[in-house]
Order: sequence, then C-alpha cells, then structure tokens
Amino acid sequence: MINTMTKAFCALLLATVALSALADNPKVLMETSQGPITLELDAEKAPLTVANFLRYVDEGFYSGTVFHRVIDNFMIQGGGMDASLRQKETHEPITNEANNGLKNLRGTIAMARTAQPHSATAQFFINLVDNRFLDFREQSRRGWGYTVFGRVVDGMATVDAIAKLPTTARPDGTRDVPIEPPVIKRVSRITGAAKQP
Repeated sequence: MINTMTKAFCALLLATVALSALADNPKVLMETSQGPITLELDAEKAPLTVANFLRYVDEGFYSGTVFHRVIDNFMIQGGGMDASLRQKETHEPITNEANNGLKNLRGTIAMARTAQPHSATAQFFINLVDNRFLDFREQSRRGWGYTVFGRVVDGMATVDAIAKLPTTARPDGTRDVPIEPPVIKRVSRITGAAKQP
C-alpha cells in the first residue's frame, strides 16, 4: 500500500516538474510571408530577454515588420523595421544576458544590438550556422557577445528560404537588404507566460 502511494506521489511530482518546465519555456509562432517559424524561448537562462521579447509580442509590435538584413551562411535579422525599412520606436534597451551558457548555434534566436553590449531592444536574428564568434567570452565591450534566448523548433525550412532571397545595397550604404523583404505578419504566443525578471 505504501509502495503504491509512493509510486503515485513520485509520478505526480514528475508530472508537476514536467509541466513547470513547459511553463518556463514559452513557445511563439512567427507567421511570415515565407512561411511559419515556431520558436521555443528559454526563460530560465535568459529571463530578462524572454520577458522583453514577449512584451513586444503581446503588444503586436512585430506585426508588419520585416527581415531587413539577410546574409546566407550567417544569419537573418528582423523585428525592428517596417515594410518601408523605417526603424520602429522601441522600449528602453535591456541588460545583455549572453553569459547564460547558451551558444549561437544553427537555429538559435539571439538579440541584435549595437556596438554597446547592453543596447538590445526589439531586433533579433536567427543563426543559419554555428556562429561561435558571437558567443560570450568576457565582460568587456568586445567580449560580451550576443544573447541567445531560444531556438527554432519548427520552420527551419522557412528560415533557410529567407536566407536564399536575393539582396542588395541601398543608396544609404546599408547592405544585405532583401530586394523584397520578407514580412513578419504576426508573432503570437502558443504556450507559456512571461517569466518576471
């Protein structure tokens, strides 16, 4: 009797832990003009970044933005410019969490930023290959790296299709701009809630 109760309790405990783990890893669906991309976010290792990303998701910020920078065999970048390639107004920058142990491997999503380590706002990129030179090395201007906060769990074919689009240079000197930038129609939560920082 005790043995049966112990097994039932252990099963319940394991189920609770499994549900808790799922809740800590929200998933979002990114609907693009090239097809869908499903992302699983790592709220445990990148809590500030995931909360920031989900804030933009919940506000509908990404609807109508484009992938404005595409470099095959490197990454695709989007989430900050509208279809006219005008930068959207964002919230304040967030703290860089690149020292969280997550690596810039193929299929991971990371925050784009300026040369300043703690300058990421809404823009992100998806790695097309393992880009280890973008990983955290040390807390210095050149060593901070780029915060990985999730990974593509479905839709890498869409990511790869975007990577193959022809690009051009604009008169203002901006390079690697798709001739017809792929539109992010909508980003919405599938599961999970934002973890409070």
